[in-house]
Amino acid sequence: MASTNAEKKGVPPGKPVSLGSQMLDKGAQMLQSLTPIKQMSQHACTFALYSQDMSRQIETHHFVTRINQDFLQCAVYDSDDSSGRLIGVEYIVSDRIFDTLPPDEQKLWHSHAYEIQSGLLVHPRVPEKVAMPELENLAKSYGKFWCTWQTDRGDKLPIGPPSLMMSPQEDIQCMVKPELVKKRDDKYNISTNAICGSRTELMGPGRLNPMADYWREHNKCLAVDVENTEMKKLTVFP
Repeated sequence: MASTNAEKKGVPPGKPVSLGSQMLDKGAQMLQSLTPIKQMSQHACTFALYSQDMSRQIETHHFVTRINQDFLQCAVYDSDDSSGRLIGVEYIVSDRIFDTLPPDEQKLWHSHAYEIQSGLLVHPRVPEKVAMPELENLAKSYGKFWCTWQTDRGDKLPIGPPSLMMSPQEDIQCMVKPELVKKRDDKYNISTNAICGSRTELMGPGRLNPMADYWREHNKCLAVDVENTEMKKLTVFP
């Protein structure tokens, strides 16, 4: 019965964690450095849309590692509690770096200016004044977000190829649903509208690169498909 209830909550199928595994986990936490994970220094909460279906919108939690001032990498979860599931990864680059990318690569990226200026992206429990320098940088940045686990449709395991995600924009077809924003705001006791009002001075890039947010100019999305292909072999393989 316990596993059935867990599955109803979207927990992957599987046996309960054994005592031996628990002991190993505790021991590893004490003995291993886990250095890459410990470099995560921020938690940002925002929203994302599936590029192939803008009506599918999700709340996302980005746990951010700063590689340098122009590059961030984010492990993306569907919540910030202990049962949060790793649903994807986002890379964030400054406008300076983005402008150096080839056009075919730029098509995969989205802008962040509206997402920041509208108050949709927040750093939970961090005062706005403290977060403001980072928000100024993010407003001029671009992101590439691949979703690998579509928990919003009830998938209990990561199924199928990754989906390219888009950022919210002011265009009516990709504005975030009010009920999603309210649910997030209630959780953190914040007001997105009030936050938006406090960010009127935030500026995006001097010129949004037209290759980002590719769908806006072309009315087409980019999606991953899986196909059979010839394997490159080092030796004869039966």
